Amino acid sequence: MSKRKTPGLNTQSTADIAFLLLCYFLMTSTMDQQSGLQRRLPPMPDKDQKTEDTKVNKRNIIIVKINSADRLFAGDQLMDVSQLKDKIKEFLTNPANDPNLPERENKFIEGFGEYPVSKGVISLQNDRGTSYQAYIAVQNELVKAVNEIRDDFSRAQYGKVFANLNEDQQKIVKEAIPQNISEAEPKDVTKK
Repeated sequence: MSKRKTPGLNTQSTADIAFLLLCYFLMTSTMDQQSGLQRRLPPMPDKDQKTEDTKVNKRNIIIVKINSADRLFAGDQLMDVSQLKDKIKEFLTNPANDPNLPERENKFIEGFGEYPVSKGVISLQNDRGTSYQAYIAVQNELVKAVNEIRDDFSRAQYGKVFANLNEDQQKIVKEAIPQNISEAEPKDVTKK
């Protein structure tokens, strides 16, 4: 009896098919986008610089807290994230000169002149169990509040929104409406 040879499989086309499938899935699938915060950090202080404790008047600070259940407190009020922007705008602008809201300090701004600048500081505190989505949502609302105040000031002074101003005008607006957001290190409130 003669031995039969088993026919071999032609595998050249399977490599082409695998390559085409790989290309298809790479082009049609979506990659998760990481959302983050764009912040410019202050420069590192000199090693020889002395640190001083700065006393801040209690009325000039609003504490915004997010707990591990993603519940939001601004001051002592429990609120929804959608209400935060309006609360922060009212806090920073102090339209009725409320003695419980931040005081203003007349400051000379080069290229503009004398302007009453708010001394308001937003202190953001969160728990270690706070979700990233809640933290980002709160950050976005805080920045949105400051940006809307800057837009209002820009429209009143220059007739256009902050983004459409030139660099010198934007610098003036940033000095008149500072973005003072202080972030505390996350705490674990579940441990006592």
